[in-house]
This record gives sequence, structure tokens and C-alpha cells, in this order.
Amino acid sequence: MSRVKLPRGAEPPYRVFVNGVPQQEGTDFKVVGDELHFARTLEKEKLGLGRWTAIFLGLFGSYGKDDQVDVQYQLRGRTAHATGLDIEQP
Repeated sequence: MSRVKLPRGAEPPYRVFVNGVPQQEGTDFKVVGDELHFARTLEKEKLGLGRWTAIFLGLFGSYGKDDQVDVQYQLRGRTAHATGLDIEQP
């Protein structure tokens, strides 16, 4: 299970996307306090200097797994968006 912290002041309704695909509350994730808890494990690729250099030089043709979580929410009565939120593992 992976967790994603909601932006400060975020209020429902939440529209959640993983890699651009809409997620369903209750099936794909649940809201716990100020976090989204996902039923599956999400991963954010961490690029060290060596890996970044190899990609830059074209030594690797593909990237590792890099999930992106985007959220649409309400903030003081207005619709707001957050993209590329940090993914935390339990």
C-alpha cells in the first residue's frame, strides 16, 4: 500500500489520477485524514547521478517505474490541481 499526502488545505471532492488514469475512491484508494491510501504499491523512480548520466548519454533506452499521482480538489471554494505528488511507502 502506498500513501500520498494531500496538499495543505485540500478539501473534497477529490478527483485522483495515477499516470493520467482516473482512480475510484473506495476501490483504488481511500482518504485517511490528509492522505490518500492506495490499494496497490506505487513507485517514484529515484535517479542517482550514475543512472541520470547513463540516461543522458543514451546508455539506457527505458526508464524504471515512475508513477505520477495528480489530484483535483477544492481550496477555499475554488477548484485546484496538484501534479506529481510525492509517494510514500508504509
